[in-house]
Amino acid sequence: MKTLVFVYGTLKRGGENHGWIGQQQFVAEAQTAPLYRMVDLGGYPGMVRSADGISIQGEVWSVDEAGLTKLDVLEDTEGGEYERVPVQLEGDFATQRVEGYIYLHSIEGRRDVGACW
Repeated sequence: MKTLVFVYGTLKRGGENHGWIGQQQFVAEAQTAPLYRMVDLGGYPGMVRSADGISIQGEVWSVDEAGLTKLDVLEDTEGGEYERVPVQLEGDFATQRVEGYIYLHSIEGRRDVGACW
């Protein structure tokens, strides 16, 4: 079984962590509904839900179970840094279930990086 995953930072094509997802299937470029903000966490971004959100640009990948396990390790879901949850996308993906990684810690004092990392 495959899961659609939205990536928005270093996992995107050309990003320094792309190797973690590069063996999976690229589906399309995409953007979220305007419900999120993205901040600089020191070399990589974190996306959070926000009442004054914007549309975050990224990519959708079709990821197998082994790939999801690897991504969860990278994003430290067990340690509580990120949580993999459904994210709301626009366009062709608006009615599909797509998961993404939401940063779980405070973003106070973090620089907002806008729509694209």
